[in-house]
Order: sequence, then C-alpha cells, then structure tokens
Amino acid sequence: MASIGEGERRPKKFLSSIADSLLHHCAQALNTKPESLVEEFESELEPGVDNYSRRLVEFCSLKALEPLSCNLSEKINNGEFSRFTYDMMLAWEKPTPLPDKHRTTECIAKESEDNIDSVVPVNENQKDDSDDDDVSLFYSDIMPLLVSEEASVGEDAYVWFGSLFPLASDIVNARFTFENLTAATANRLHYPAYDRFIKEMDKYIDYLQKQAKPTEIELADDEFILHVEGSTQTQKVVRHTGASSWPGRLTLTNKALYFEASGVMSYEPALKINLWRTDIDHQVKAASTGPWGAPLFDKAISYQSTEISEPLIIEFPELTGSTRRDLWHALIKEVILLHRFISMYNFSESPLQSSEMHSRAILGVIRLHAAREMLKMSPPPPNSFLIFVLYDDVPKGDYVIEELANSLRQTSMITPYDATDVLKRLDLISHPFESSSQDKVQVLEEEQRNQAESLDSTVGQIKDEALEVGIAKAAVHEVKDEGIADSLLVLVNLLRPFRIILSWLQSLVSWERPARTSFLLVITLVTIYIEGIGYALSALLAGIAGAIIWSKRKNIGERYSEVVIDTSSDKSTMESVVEAQQALKGLHKIVTAVNITILKIWSLFTSRSTKHTDKVIWVMTGVALVLAVVPFKYILIGAITSLFAANTGIGKSMSSNPQGARRLHEWWDSIPVIPVRIVDSSS
Repeated sequence: MASIGEGERRPKKFLSSIADSLLHHCAQALNTKPESLVEEFESELEPGVDNYSRRLVEFCSLKALEPLSCNLSEKINNGEFSRFTYDMMLAWEKPTPLPDKHRTTECIAKESEDNIDSVVPVNENQKDDSDDDDVSLFYSDIMPLLVSEEASVGEDAYVWFGSLFPLASDIVNARFTFENLTAATANRLHYPAYDRFIKEMDKYIDYLQKQAKPTEIELADDEFILHVEGSTQTQKVVRHTGASSWPGRLTLTNKALYFEASGVMSYEPALKINLWRTDIDHQVKAASTGPWGAPLFDKAISYQSTEISEPLIIEFPELTGSTRRDLWHALIKEVILLHRFISMYNFSESPLQSSEMHSRAILGVIRLHAAREMLKMSPPPPNSFLIFVLYDDVPKGDYVIEELANSLRQTSMITPYDATDVLKRLDLISHPFESSSQDKVQVLEEEQRNQAESLDSTVGQIKDEALEVGIAKAAVHEVKDEGIADSLLVLVNLLRPFRIILSWLQSLVSWERPARTSFLLVITLVTIYIEGIGYALSALLAGIAGAIIWSKRKNIGERYSEVVIDTSSDKSTMESVVEAQQALKGLHKIVTAVNITILKIWSLFTSRSTKHTDKVIWVMTGVALVLAVVPFKYILIGAITSLFAANTGIGKSMSSNPQGARRLHEWWDSIPVIPVRIVDSSS
C-alpha cells in the first residue's frame, strides 16, 4: 500500500475544480462519500505511482460507469450519460489546478460543472425535438467556430475514454475519428457536438432494430443489419443487369449483402452475397453506369466473386457527387476485411474473440452514420471510422492490425467495458459468454491500460506516417499534364505486335507449356554459364538481318506500303465515344505515372528527402559490393532461375506474403516529388 501523507488525503488541494466536482458526482452516483472513494483508491494504489490526480480521476470514472451505463439508452436520451462522461474527459485532461494565467478558462468550465444538476436529471428537464434540432443547427460547419470560451476536450482525453468505454470511439482509430469530428472546431471537442454525436448513435441503433429482414431470409443469431437503402423511407438503389435496370432494396449485415428487387406489391426474394466466406476472392470496386450500359455516371459499385455468375452492379443515384456509393463501398469492404481478419488469426475458433471483433466493427459503422448525420453539410470520409478499411489503406496499417490481434488473444472473458458489453447495454445484442465480476475490475483496468498504451503508441506512429505520405501524395496530385493527342489509336495498333510477343513470353514464364518453358530455361542457363551471351546476341542480330533480307526479296515493302488502321466497330456512337474517353483517361494516367516516377527519382538524386536518399545510397552500395565480389554470370543465373521458379506452384506458395511488396509501395508513396512550374518564356 502506498504511503499517503496527511496533506495528500485532502483531494481538494491537488485536484482541479473540474476533477473535484467529478469526484463528488461519482460519489453521489455510487451512494458513498468522496472521502470513502478516495480511501478506497489509496488502499489499492501501488507505491511510487505518478500522476496521483489523474489516476484518481480514472478510478472514479471506472467506478461510476457501472451505475451510469445501466439503462444506457435512456440516459443517453436525457443527456445524463453525455454530460457525465464529458466531465470525465475534462477532468482527465485537467486533473490538477492550472497556473494563474489559465485560471479564467477553468473558472468558465467550473461554472458549467456547477450547473450539472440542471443538466443531468432524467425526466425533469428533458429537451424536446425542437431543442434537438437547434443543436443540429448549432453544430453545422460554421457555428462551431463561434465556440471559444466553453471548456472543450482534446484528443488524448477522447482517446483515453475510448479505451475505457468504447462507445464514442475505439482506441484503434480514435485519433482519426477525433480528427474528423473536430475538423471545424480547431481540433477541440465541445459538449454540444459530443452530446449530439452520442444521441445520433442511439438513434441509429433504434433505426436498425426497426428494419425489416430481407424477403425469405432468416438471419443468423449473430447477424445484425448495418445499413439499408432503397426502401420507401430511404434513397433509391438500382441494380444493373446488362442493358436493363431494376430498383430495389439493398441490405448489409455483418455477414452478407442482400438485394431485393421491387415487385408490384412487395419485394421479390432476396439475392444473398456471402461476405463472410474467406475461401473465395471478393472484388468490390467503384463502377460507372448509364443508359444502354454506357459508363457515364460514376455512382455505382461492382461486386465480383466465384459465388455469382455475373458481376453485381448497384447504382446509388444522387444529384451531385458519389458520397452514397463511397459509403457503401467502404461498408462492404469493412465486412469483407473483418472476416478475413478473423480467419487469418484463427479467431473463428473462439466465439468470444470473434464476437468482440464483430461488436467493434458494428460500433464503427454506427459511429460513421452518427457523424454523417451530424455533419450533413460536409460528410466525413468513411475510412476514418471503420477499423479495417482505415488500416488497409494507411501506410504500415498492418502493424496496428497485428497489435490488435495480439491484444485480442489475451481476452478470455467479457470485461467491463468492452465493445460486446457496450452493445449489450444498448440492447442490440445478447451474449452467453462469461463476464468478469466487479472484483476483477481493478486488475482488468491495469491490463487494459497496458494494452491501450501499447496500441495507442503504435496508432500514433502510424498516424504520423499517414500524414507524411499524405503530404507526399498531395504534392503528386499537383503534377498535371496536358491531354493526349489524337494519334492514340495509331499508337495502340502499332504496339499490337509487341503485345503479341509479350503475351507469348508471359505464357512461357508462367509454365503454361512446361516442355517449352523447361527447354528455354535450360538453354538460357547454359548459355549464361558458358558465357555465350555475346554469341547469342550475334545470332539474334543475324536472324533479324536474315528476316530483313527475306522481306526484301519477297517485296514485302511494296505489297504493304502503308499501315491501315480500321476504326469500324460494332458498338454504337455513344459507346465508342465513351470507350475512347476511357482509353484517353487510362493513357493519361500512364503518362502522369511516368512523370511522377521521373520526378521522384530526381528527388532522390538531389536529396530532397534525406531519409529516402540515405536508404537508396545504402542499398546501391550493397548491390555494388555484391556485383564486385560475385561473378555477374552467377547473379544472372540466380535472377532468371528465381523469375521462372516464382511462377511455379511451390514458388507462389512461398511468396504468398504481400508484406514486403506493401512496405516497398508505402516507401515509394512517401517520397516527395519536385514541384513542376509551367511557364511561358516568351511572355
């Protein structure tokens, strides 16, 4: 037991006014005295622990969460939960008295704390719907900028509370969530926004519970509806099959995707897409649709797998932008990646761990919808709220996923308060798993603190990496080029013979004809080993010269005096125009990629990014030493053998881990390019 001095037994002397107010309200919620709460804390406090005040705030908050989270939905609606938990974050952020120069801000916050009794009561001062609309109007993209004097919460406090009670945030992506929620308020979270966010989450849970099941489909016990569109109360959804289109209802659960075509009086039987299956390849990508199959409107998604015979193309019509399509694309991808994660780390064998990951993913979807409802004027990007989609995109995101898996392996019971327990308190799910008793709370709190600190440290590093890569990509987007000339069609046709040769070489390397591939490999290796490359090149040149002589004697040049490009097509004019436009866009992307590659190489050469240049120097030095010591023919033999072996069944199984390629791609993306400025010298 720690030795606490007499002066330290009086919390008011070393607690801020906000923390002291929280202590009294926690004691009131627990039907005890503040002094008793402090004595209990000190009896369990280990010797030499720093941040006494903050640890006391954490202890009181954890104790008070048990009575506070009972009848959670009711307390969210009347504002008690949001007010109490917001005060917890305020007290955690400022647990000790501030210097005199900061006293004004704390006094303002204290005034808010003094009025807590008029905010917390359950029924007496409950706001009506008109007040709720006022809050929504208040938290637009303009009004939050006027908030300057009210106490607000920072990122670290928001992340801490997410690790304690994962309702408003999940510690895995809490920093990204906070960044989007506070983009209009200078990275500070104010109470009206936080209260609105929590209430919107509860509203969306009620909305999901009222949704009808897909027609002729019986959902599994652990299957929950996440999003629905296409019904009478939501926006239109259209399925495209060839040249025909069918409106209908689209339903996404944490296991599958359902589409029900609209009938005369009801919906037709639902088409089910099993997203939980990890033994098939799911391909979800953005697509364009239009009349008669012409890809004119970029507002659709395309899903392909071996489970269905033809691609499922769903359009989400809207006047401007493609935010609905982007939302559905992210949600579907999140479900696919969730089940891939569970399968990869064998969590499917543990119902408790699998349920916990499903609960965290469901809460992420609920937070996303709450944020989009709260920020209607400028909806946030979906990735910041969805765990697996986020870390599938950001650099080194697989490190966070690995850290998440390690922390999940240590879960042997439902702890207060994990994601599964939170959803149970919201009456969204029920679980038969073992729950920890209140006696184990303190031990679990210490374990969760260590796991949270490790995970949050990794997330912080990844966020810095993502910021660096984002800056580099922003510079890349500034590199622009002019359009492609009309000679694109001629170029494509002139390159056709080379494409045939390339296809032939690819068939040899991929072992489509093992006898020919083996013969070519043996001849190549023997030629290199006997140092006969010079003879091989001379034979090749002699063969080309012989072909030219044969062409001259056969008068091939006179019979084929011009290159004829056939522009006829069985497609309509509209389809031809769209196809040409897509081809131009594709070539423009290639030219842009070449420009960016050259600029990045020049950036490395001129040491614009010292960190990247140093790595290149070390790698080139190592390669130079290898070339100087090892005879070149052995290096060449090893390279060619590796190329052919990589396309065999054994080689593909040995190189199935894409982590190395991902690291190289992330490193390349983080290289900044030299800015390009186009000027007219004549002016």
